[in-house]
Amino acid sequence: MDSTFRSGLILIAGIVVLIASAIASALSVDSSVVTNALLVAGLLLSLWALFKLRIDIRLLFSANRRELLLSTVGVLGVLVAIAWVSALYPKRFDLTATQEYSLAPETVAMLKTIDRPVHITFFHDRGMRETVELYELFAAQNSKISAEFFDPTLNPAQAKLRGVQFAGTALFESEGRKLTVNGPTETDIANGLLRVTQAKQQLACFVEGHGEPNPFSLESHDHTEGAAGHAHGLETKVVQHEQHGMAKARGALEALNYLVEKVSLMQANTDLSRCSVLIVAGPQMQLLEPEVKAIDAYLDNGGKAMFMIDPFIKTGLDRVIAKFGIVLEDDMVIDPASHFWADPSTPAVSDYNPHEITSKLPQTFFPGARSLMPTAAAVPGVSVRQLVNTSKKSFSNSDRTKVEFVEGKNRGGPLTIMATSRINPQTVESAETLMRRLRGEKVDAAKPITERKEARIVVVGDSDFATNSFYHLVGNGTLFMNAVNFLAARDNLIGLKPRTYDLPLVVMTNTQMKGTFVLSIILIPLLMAALGIAVWWRRR
Repeated sequence: MDSTFRSGLILIAGIVVLIASAIASALSVDSSVVTNALLVAGLLLSLWALFKLRIDIRLLFSANRRELLLSTVGVLGVLVAIAWVSALYPKRFDLTATQEYSLAPETVAMLKTIDRPVHITFFHDRGMRETVELYELFAAQNSKISAEFFDPTLNPAQAKLRGVQFAGTALFESEGRKLTVNGPTETDIANGLLRVTQAKQQLACFVEGHGEPNPFSLESHDHTEGAAGHAHGLETKVVQHEQHGMAKARGALEALNYLVEKVSLMQANTDLSRCSVLIVAGPQMQLLEPEVKAIDAYLDNGGKAMFMIDPFIKTGLDRVIAKFGIVLEDDMVIDPASHFWADPSTPAVSDYNPHEITSKLPQTFFPGARSLMPTAAAVPGVSVRQLVNTSKKSFSNSDRTKVEFVEGKNRGGPLTIMATSRINPQTVESAETLMRRLRGEKVDAAKPITERKEARIVVVGDSDFATNSFYHLVGNGTLFMNAVNFLAARDNLIGLKPRTYDLPLVVMTNTQMKGTFVLSIILIPLLMAALGIAVWWRRR
């Protein structure tokens, strides 16, 4: 065996022994003898090998090999510099199609609004690396959020000090408030941050007892064409469709720190004043007079409510909503130009009127929607904002059995299917009173233009868009959450929708479907045929 090769093996063995010495020193507590023995053995082997290789080492620095040596050292230096810079300024790249390992844009926007210091202590084991990285992502978005990590097995004193027994427990602390979070998901962590930074938890109340979708039910249905499923348009008599659940909407509310309850308006002990937001989601029968009065009184006292009223349903809430300057039309919107799949009674909307609720909102659709209108005469102290309008080619259809547009009978588009209204009890003065005040004369205090307290509502001509079957599609869930957060005056949460993982689904309007069909079935095959004919003709 060549002496140079043997000396090289001895040098490698010496380096291995030195590494073993360092490992023994790091892992052992009382092992100075073993560590020192390995250290001495490694040094002796390395020095002996270097002595035997002295001639070869000298040749490396000769003129012939100096350029090769410098090139090698330069490449190694560049690699070390890149590694050092990447350690100082780490950058992550999430190459997954759904960005599963990155924070949702809505979560990032919410984190930017946190203005109170939050300290997170997360106890983990070696199998929770992904959760640790998730907490690091949260802390990187806002300088007021800090995080530290402990393994309760290796740091039992820290775990005992904080009363933690199991890995996977996170402690959130902010200005004297403490919270324990055990969930590992993005929504669990975001929920914890919201709860620990906000002084109180708000209550979302769902009215029940009239066939409304159950917020605690995961029931959903297929909505394919034909006998395989069911639809919500005119052809199915929309008032008779199977009942859906709204558990996805309820889960999203709870993930954003809302408490969710069902309330029965006929119970004597029902106190609506506890509700931050009252949600009337798709009643299928008329409310009784005491129930209507209870909702009216709640709004008179400054309440916030979201009404989702399906077409052709008599709910008895018309006069309550009319006080806010909005009229529910007895019709169903038909939109031949922009609708979901092949159902013109399911209008799809991608352009919205400017408002906090609709800001940066993707496409939404409404399976069977009625239209809304402002009242003929303006209501004093009330401001109405139209949010969602259908296309210009849409029209209102008041016939429950067939679709037809009758000039002078049906209204043409664009039609409003979602609006918000606010009662603002401002005070006004007559011109004479104002002039007397300017002259310095004594005048009576101005009276409010309405005796009602400040209140706001959101009215949607459909409830199905927020049910389990449609909540997770395109922007439907975001629209529902934005509306609730707007009513609850939680502007920092508008646009924040907890992430749901559903099977990929392409949602297109009828125009997009026709364009895709023409492009893929007609144009591309014709183009390929034309190219083939041209090549054949040229070769011929």
